[in-house]
Amino acid sequence: MKAAVMREVGKPLQIEQIDISKPKAREVLIKTSAAGVCHSDLHILQGHYPYPVPIVLGHESAGIVEQVGSDVTYVKPGDHVITCLSVFCGHCEHCLTGHMSRCASDETRRDKDEEPRLSQNDAPLGQFANLSSYAEMILTHEHGVVKIRKDMPLDRAALIGCAVTTGVGSVFHTAKVEPGSTVAVIGCGGVGLSCINGAAIAGAGRIIAIDQVAGKLEMAKTFGATDVINASEVDAVEAVKELTRGGVHYSFEAIGLKKTAEQAFRMLGVGGTATIIGMIPVGTNIELHGADFLREKKIQGSMMGSNRFRVDMPRFIDFYLSGKLKLDEMISKTLPLEKINEAFDDMQAGAVARSVIVFD
Repeated sequence: MKAAVMREVGKPLQIEQIDISKPKAREVLIKTSAAGVCHSDLHILQGHYPYPVPIVLGHESAGIVEQVGSDVTYVKPGDHVITCLSVFCGHCEHCLTGHMSRCASDETRRDKDEEPRLSQNDAPLGQFANLSSYAEMILTHEHGVVKIRKDMPLDRAALIGCAVTTGVGSVFHTAKVEPGSTVAVIGCGGVGLSCINGAAIAGAGRIIAIDQVAGKLEMAKTFGATDVINASEVDAVEAVKELTRGGVHYSFEAIGLKKTAEQAFRMLGVGGTATIIGMIPVGTNIELHGADFLREKKIQGSMMGSNRFRVDMPRFIDFYLSGKLKLDEMISKTLPLEKINEAFDDMQAGAVARSVIVFD
């Protein structure tokens, strides 16, 4: 099959022919229909999060089940599915207490002495996030997919596999935003826009979008922002405090930078909560003012929106089909796999909200 292979940090992905194994007892083989181009993949490509190479990236995807293993009962060939990197074992402490996104069990992967899921000329290829969806087929554990209704467009459904679940989930599950509260979102890419959309669905009274790209701020209004701040023109923290007379109840950082993580904490009002969604590079420390903790300000992380994806994703589809969740507006470009590097260039230039790779 055809796949985009990362062979070296900082170098373009290469479109190559690779081999994919057959499903074992609890595995599912999926024909990829669409894969979103996510900033997390760019972090790996740029070396901010070290990963062994060669590897096939991609993790935000949707497709159609092609084949299932002998013990799989949840899906069958022909089912439409969304994949999720929050592959869960179902019986560890985190799974049993309803925190499946924290599951780190190795049993959903193949052992090192088993045939690899992906290979080329009998040499193993790395599989990113148990998925590797920049390829014509995906082979994963059955607990890495959710079955969805067939009237949902698969290019839209792919976005739910990461950006939407991360952004909306951080609002619903991690922060638990309350109706009428004030919210600030730093970064208006796919995840940030989903955060804004989620805050609107949750009934936030005021939603402040912050970015340095005017076009993205205009887009944020479509997703539910009541106010916008261009951080290239003003001090974002001071502007938020002025708009809210002291600071917001909830802030979300959706970029992954030291500066913006610190800003998210500083723009809180008394008792406010900052949620860091962006992937801050490994080894980076952030600095906070200790006195703010006496005012009961909190800062926390969020892993994939603290999701319960087999419950959440079908609900997000219902939101989309009823007009509440904005997915059409998020897709800036659709591209074939051969133009994957163009999609990463657009992302780095800040020219798109989301590009989607589509497969015939």
